[in-house]
Amino acid sequence: MNRAPRAERARFRDLLAAERVKLLSLRSTPAVLAGTALVVLGVNANSARSNADRLAGQAWPEPSGTSFDALRTAFVDPAWQLLVVVLAVLGGSTLFGEYASGLLRTTFAAVPARGHVVLAKAALVTVLATMLGGFVSGASFWLTQALLRDHGGRALDDPGAARAVLAGALIAPVCALIGLAVGATVRHTAGSVGAALAVLLLLPALLQGERHRWVAELAHLLPLNAFRRLVTDPSHEDTLGRYVSSVPEAWCVYGAWALGAVVLAVGAVRRRSA
Repeated sequence: MNRAPRAERARFRDLLAAERVKLLSLRSTPAVLAGTALVVLGVNANSARSNADRLAGQAWPEPSGTSFDALRTAFVDPAWQLLVVVLAVLGGSTLFGEYASGLLRTTFAAVPARGHVVLAKAALVTVLATMLGGFVSGASFWLTQALLRDHGGRALDDPGAARAVLAGALIAPVCALIGLAVGATVRHTAGSVGAALAVLLLLPALLQGERHRWVAELAHLLPLNAFRRLVTDPSHEDTLGRYVSSVPEAWCVYGAWALGAVVLAVGAVRRRSA
């Protein structure tokens, strides 16, 4: 009596390989990531050069009493907001793109363990985003501080510098995982992008101000606000306002958002049909 061959369970490394092929086989993915990195570096370098010219008296004199944070020139808000939004959309596209095309049904038919599939996607976007974030953060720090070497530019062993570079590298995977969770719950391209923008950019804008302490405390729980706390030079913490979160609290915000995003993505995919 012939027995039917027993199907082998997909190994996690096989799932990683499959997800890598699906994501990186698209020509647009490397192009978008490379273009985003160049734009971020260009914006930060332009900011550093403008400040160097200003401080050298080539543009206009430095106002008396002005406090200049050279470290923050490597982490200018518009540049890093662009980076985190692109990575959030990238993370979300690994799910909402496959929902839209129907490819996810095929994936789940081949691998019924949906949670493993989502974890493989999360692992892939974490690695990819960390690599990109690490490159952009390190290159931006080196470039901007070299341009500001005569105007308070920082070295990596200066207080707060290594922390800022690490924070710049790790905000990338945190936001990519947030995008993954949004894609798993919303499952629609436009809706997922809009929800990611709301979480990453709209909420920090709405929770500005220090009139009420509870508003400031809520703002501290957002990933981009934690990022700003970590990349601020310790000697310029007075620019953060009256209600300042601690460095350990900011790192905890990073970890909580990343872990919560993965748990939410796995739970959403398990509960709902493809």
